[in-house]
Amino acid sequence: MVRQTSEGRAGERDGKHTGGGATERDREHTGGGATERDQDHAAAPADLERALRVAVDAARAAGWLITEGTRAALVVNPKGDDGDVVTDLDLSSERLLVGRVLSAFPGHAVISEEAGVLGEAGSEWTWVIDPLDGTNNVAIGLPLYAVGLALCRGGRPELGVVHEPVTGRTWSAVRGRGAVGPAGPLSAPPYRPGRSGPVLAWVQGYGVRRGDPVATALKAALDLRARRVLRLWAPLLAWVMLARGDIDGIVGYRTGVVDLPGGLLIAREAGAVVGGFDGAPFDRVPLDGSGCDFVAGRAGLREELLEEVLKEAGAVREAAP
Repeated sequence: MVRQTSEGRAGERDGKHTGGGATERDREHTGGGATERDQDHAAAPADLERALRVAVDAARAAGWLITEGTRAALVVNPKGDDGDVVTDLDLSSERLLVGRVLSAFPGHAVISEEAGVLGEAGSEWTWVIDPLDGTNNVAIGLPLYAVGLALCRGGRPELGVVHEPVTGRTWSAVRGRGAVGPAGPLSAPPYRPGRSGPVLAWVQGYGVRRGDPVATALKAALDLRARRVLRLWAPLLAWVMLARGDIDGIVGYRTGVVDLPGGLLIAREAGAVVGGFDGAPFDRVPLDGSGCDFVAGRAGLREELLEEVLKEAGAVREAAP
């Protein structure tokens, strides 16, 4: 589980997601900010909007469950030997989300943070669920966490939902139809260079060990170049910050799968540009759990940021014995 989060914009509230009395679901994906309009999107099932409603409702219900749970003592247990933890809230949120998704779509597969692979093996459609993105934050009493769901087709996210329980806000996207948040359509404005540098987020997988030479070099380079580098332990909300234009870019190194596709789609549909360390477009997520390297940025920054990343990573690999 890779963690990071967002500082919210004052005044945004989610219950009704857009102005003019329309709910988020009523105005979901009517445009605004999307840079990609896939030609094959028509191949998506007619019930994709139903899937979005199920995901939004489930995320909000799980968010309420988590919020209520944080008012009581938490059960926190170590998870593996890399510093990760799991709480009783992760497990209860996961049961709720998986139950709702498979009840509505029994022919789909599910990849979830704690339970692993569930549902219909070999399905073309796979739900990727992070029941509590930011578990380590919750464990230390830091109110920065999210619930995330994505529906992928062959590894490519077709819809994504991120819900922030603390503020009650929800952001979502459907491929080719734009991204929306509490105040309506999202659009990340182009990057405008400033004297103090960009604001970036760093995301790394829990499998990255302390002293990893590539991670160490990249973080040092970004710290020197950027005005701020956020390491917030809830990457879904870092993606939302990029989609809103609150930060300028994200660098991910060997990141996991569950907290990636939903946020990635929301940012792309808002106009952010995302690619791998090899420079190729990054719009499919390996559902086998292998780590992902990527550079995401507002238009006008991503290529410059990628050049910096490739230079540092390349130098480390060349120096390796």
